[in-house]
Amino acid sequence: MVSEDAYQRWFRQARLKIEDENHCTVMVPSETHVLWIEANYMPELTRAISEETGCCGRPNVKKANGGWKDTGKKPTGGSKMNLLNQPGKVTGPGDLQKRLKSVGLNPLYTFDRFVVGGNNQFAHAACKAVASGARTAYNPLFMHGGSGLGKTHLMQGIGQEILRSRPDAKVVYLTCERFTNEFIDAVRKGELEKFRRKYRRADVMLIDDIQFLTGKEKSQEEFFHTFNALLDGQAQIVLSSDRPASEIQSLEPRLVSRFECGLTVPLQPPQMETRVAILRRKMEEWEVKVQDHWVRFIAERIRSNVRRLEGALVRLATYTSLGQGDLTNERIEELLRDILREEAAAKVTVDAIQKLVAEYFDIRLADMTSRRRPANIAFPRQIAMYLSRKLTGGSLVEIGEAFGGRDHGTVIHACKKVEQMMSTDDQIRQTVAALGARLNR
Repeated sequence: MVSEDAYQRWFRQARLKIEDENHCTVMVPSETHVLWIEANYMPELTRAISEETGCCGRPNVKKANGGWKDTGKKPTGGSKMNLLNQPGKVTGPGDLQKRLKSVGLNPLYTFDRFVVGGNNQFAHAACKAVASGARTAYNPLFMHGGSGLGKTHLMQGIGQEILRSRPDAKVVYLTCERFTNEFIDAVRKGELEKFRRKYRRADVMLIDDIQFLTGKEKSQEEFFHTFNALLDGQAQIVLSSDRPASEIQSLEPRLVSRFECGLTVPLQPPQMETRVAILRRKMEEWEVKVQDHWVRFIAERIRSNVRRLEGALVRLATYTSLGQGDLTNERIEELLRDILREEAAAKVTVDAIQKLVAEYFDIRLADMTSRRRPANIAFPRQIAMYLSRKLTGGSLVEIGEAFGGRDHGTVIHACKKVEQMMSTDDQIRQTVAALGARLNR
């Protein structure tokens, strides 16, 4: 998809000349346009031309001899045409493209563009099964995993596959935030019936980031009834979250039980081989070149988030394509400084700490957020708070909230108590150090 700013700056004046089914030229006003389009937009440009004209070759981007004045009018004649007629929409994409746009699905998020590895193989197979119509055992399908691991890609892949095989299917894709915002607006405007007709008559409902229902009592109640209406109507429901349903705080138990009544599949961070495969696939799609040892450098340094992997590759590919000089370790560290900083900060989370400490002390994960205070629960919880304070970037308030809505004073007290006991008890000090080492691996 091309943003409005990118369209106005780089494509509004573009003109296309078709030589034959495999050769075409895109004429642009300046060499700057040539360099920037080749470095950043070749996949989108190639796809747009193929869908519009059937020309399958990689377009040749050239500066027009003498340039032209933009009159704001579409050119006439068979040799020239506007490449895009509006931002984010390919001219003449056909009914499927129009349908995808109306539903809010990104045409790039297809199954064949998803790199499958050991970390996501189960989730990929489940999504393919749902898309093919195997709905009985997989309803709802609940995917969970950290940010940037492919949940949205797989979810939208389901929607696209269904629309290809069943063009008349009513597919609804939205984020949880949009659902709650539209619900609030419907209540305010007295249009609840209209809101319910919109979402309760879907054949397929795909909802991203369902964890944002937490704490929204009225929205949870509305979604509960929407969920039931869809299941009663034999509609397919697919949900994504950054954590399992049972770990979403302040989520009504009746919703948790419904989310867990179908198939739950996790997505894990990709392994080294999968990260390299993702980067190589993107290089092919974008038609860019980055030396293999730099590809492996990115894959080694960025482990937890596919979006960061792709973002790092874009920066290095753009830098080299614009002839800014040779890449060195120092230059890469400078180009990727913020991405590498985010990656380092994302290695340890409060959720991961709670899980590890609960497992180590053989208590329930729910005890981390409960109000129970026996010593066998309270002290492990205090250790988890201490590690959260030391190993994450969370504030005292954020940490307290993650531990069942406790205030910052409780977190301070926990940290002081653990520090005091570590100073007088070697076994506790060794235990806390061992837990910290496991989290930092």
